[in-house]
Amino acid sequence: MKAAMRAKDAARLSAIRLLLAAVKQREVDERTELGDAEVVAVVEKMIKQRREPIAQFEKAARKDLVDAEKFELEVLSGYLPQQMSEAEIEAAIAAALAESGAAGMKEMGKVMALLKPRLAGRADMARVSGLVKTRLSR
Repeated sequence: MKAAMRAKDAARLSAIRLLLAAVKQREVDERTELGDAEVVAVVEKMIKQRREPIAQFEKAARKDLVDAEKFELEVLSGYLPQQMSEAEIEAAIAAALAESGAAGMKEMGKVMALLKPRLAGRADMARVSGLVKTRLSR
């Protein structure tokens, strides 16, 4: 935040302030100090909130708003842990499938329950869900 202030980067500073406000709000709501996992969850939620309007702004041909949302998305993504590669995600899914013994779509919840704590913040869970669904539907 200080670096953004010194560089007079108003857009980055605004995104960082939004993130800090969301973290503080959650701390106040829960009356507790957030740990790393909870902060990552807040960042993921804010990223998810940025993705939907981008598509709507693109449909409306509002390039200025699309650029602003994408910039905020980029800034917020910088606060997530290193993202896993496709191969690492596939390996984690295979391990969870083997561990849970899931054979069909009915057991998808078991598999996702195993994967969520392992991959939280390091992979897009919507994409992981889609990959698990394709693996279980084979």
